[in-house]
Amino acid sequence: MTLPDADSIRARVRAAGVVGAGGAGFPTHAKLAAQAEIYLVNGAECEPLLKVDQQLAARYAAQLVRGLQLCMAATGATQGIIALKAKYTDAIDALTPLLPGHIRIHLLKDVYPAGDEVITIWLATGRRVPPGGLPAQVGVVVSNVQTVINLARAVDDGTPVTARTLTVNGAVHAPVTLTVPIGVRLREVIAQAGGTEGTQVAFIDGGPMMGRLLTDLDEPVTKTTGGIVVLPAEHTLIGRRQQNQARLLGMARSVCEQCGLCTELCPRHLVGHELPPHLIIRAMNYRQIGPAPSTVLAALSCSECGVCEAYACPVGISPMRINRMLKAGLREQGARYSGTLREADPLATARLVPTSRLVTRLGLDAFNHKAPWQQVNWQPDEVVIKLRQHIGAPATPQVAVGETVTHGQLLADVPADAPGAAVHASMAGRVQAITADAIIITRQESVCSTP
Repeated sequence: MTLPDADSIRARVRAAGVVGAGGAGFPTHAKLAAQAEIYLVNGAECEPLLKVDQQLAARYAAQLVRGLQLCMAATGATQGIIALKAKYTDAIDALTPLLPGHIRIHLLKDVYPAGDEVITIWLATGRRVPPGGLPAQVGVVVSNVQTVINLARAVDDGTPVTARTLTVNGAVHAPVTLTVPIGVRLREVIAQAGGTEGTQVAFIDGGPMMGRLLTDLDEPVTKTTGGIVVLPAEHTLIGRRQQNQARLLGMARSVCEQCGLCTELCPRHLVGHELPPHLIIRAMNYRQIGPAPSTVLAALSCSECGVCEAYACPVGISPMRINRMLKAGLREQGARYSGTLREADPLATARLVPTSRLVTRLGLDAFNHKAPWQQVNWQPDEVVIKLRQHIGAPATPQVAVGETVTHGQLLADVPADAPGAAVHASMAGRVQAITADAIIITRQESVCSTP
């Protein structure tokens, strides 16, 4: 199949509302405006309990390769890399026969956080992104597996993003990876996994390391919903997320002994970034007396992977959450950080955390189920389509209350010169309401196509 020109690829991707499915939802058409030598598909999926990209890569191998070729055509990249953990044998076996000469698979060890963009680039290419920098500065552009598959469908078939594949795992009766219409409520997705085991449970949106605590199961699935992890309410990972700011700071002030383990195991620090969590804690404890200003600003380069709090700290402090608080304040002040790239730690690869050890440390062995793929034809009665499922401005509604819409129809869009992404109807139905942040559609008799 021939490759369209770069402008056509970007236009079709924009029209389909494709955004980064593995992170904050950066509009993919804008990412494709960069020029690169290497286009990297990040298939590490190193968050424990999530099983999405590894199964998508095996199930839709041809679309993944096609999508990568389109990404390379749009960015001028001459080399394509699909980074997968060596244990994802089904995906590797499905992809290997399909690879053209300019695309290769890079096998990753089963370590955390191999999926951190900066770490993936370093492991797969040897290139190191500077602190506060972007992958394009080292000639690399990165997308995750689901994004690239969505891109292939958008360019070749004009298919907009109306569904999301995610994992429901943990304390549920039937752990599963499935594809659901965007906008369905999270409680309905959990029901598709057989419901929860026990009543005293709590929920994490995303993975156990970086996901956020859910307080409302009526929230809808969005283009960036990576998974739902269900754990007992008394689990350490839940209690940690319930700590308030005063308690976090109080613990740091009273028990931090400046052992430096958080810094020695910080992945960004290991690859040569300044980021020193123990010094940032000291600065916060003593009102920024001691460390140079750049040390405090280095918090802006924290990826919030959680290694410092979940694995490194021997006394239960959370440098990551304190970094997060500090970052919020610095961003309000308009602060920027651009540090010097130092030499990588000679033991860097040895200090990345083995996933099996991390799972045990987190107390997740009993909840780490396979969550196999399941085809689901279930239809919700209503979907809530968020107007902002991406970085940038919220989309502006293009439909009216009472209007009948078809599956895949454009619901809202952003101006051509504004950052953002279009959103589309995930099922046929009637526009029941339009709020400040969402369009609500009630179902008519129709079948929503799913990947």
